[in-house]
Amino acid sequence: MKRTRTAVLALATAAAALAPALLPQATAAEGAYLQDPAGGEKTMKSVWTKDEMHKVEGQFRFHPGVRYKTVARPGHPAAPDHERRAGDPRTLAWEPSYEFAWSVSDSTVVKKALTVKEGEHPIVVHAVLRRADRSEVAQVRKELTGKPATGREKVAGNKRIACDTGEYTVEWSVTRSGYGTLHGSLRWNSSCEQYRTAFSRDHGTQR
Repeated sequence: MKRTRTAVLALATAAAALAPALLPQATAAEGAYLQDPAGGEKTMKSVWTKDEMHKVEGQFRFHPGVRYKTVARPGHPAAPDHERRAGDPRTLAWEPSYEFAWSVSDSTVVKKALTVKEGEHPIVVHAVLRRADRSEVAQVRKELTGKPATGREKVAGNKRIACDTGEYTVEWSVTRSGYGTLHGSLRWNSSCEQYRTAFSRDHGTQR
C-alpha cells in the first residue's frame, strides 16, 4: 500500500512539472510577452501637443502565443497503464496577439504641471509584423471609440507564424485623434527550440 502511494505521488509530481504541455491546443507561454518600452506595468512612452496642453502615453506588448497539439505517450513506469499526454513538437507554431495600453492627460491651469485624466476618447491602435527583409507578415488595426482616458486593449492577430523563420520586427502605434501618435518597435526571434526541448520524448520520465 505504501509503495502504491509513493508511485502515485511520483506520478503526480511528474504531471505537475509537465502541466504547461498537457493542454491540447494550449498556449504554452500564456504570460510570456515582449514590452515596449521595457519596464513595469505603468512604464510608457509619451508625447505632448505643441501647446503642451495635452499628453498621450502608450505602451505595447507583443504576445508570441505558442500553439501545439498533444500526443499520447506511455505512462510512468510505476503506472504503465496511465497514459499521459505531451506536446507534439511537429505541431509547434506561433499565433501572436497584440496588446496596447494608453493614457490621455489634459493640462489644467499650469502647462504640464497639473493634469487630469477624464472623459471619453477615440483611440486607434495599430501594429505591423515584418520579416528581416521588411516585408509585411501580419497587421492589426482597430479604432476604439468612447474609451476612458486610461485603458488597455488586446487584439488577436489571427495569423500563424512558422517556427524558426528568423527574426521579426513589430512596429506599433497608439493614436489619440487631435492629440498625437506614439510610435515604437521591438524585435522578436521566432525560434521554438526551448519548446522542442521541453516536448522531447524523454522529458519528464523518471527512472
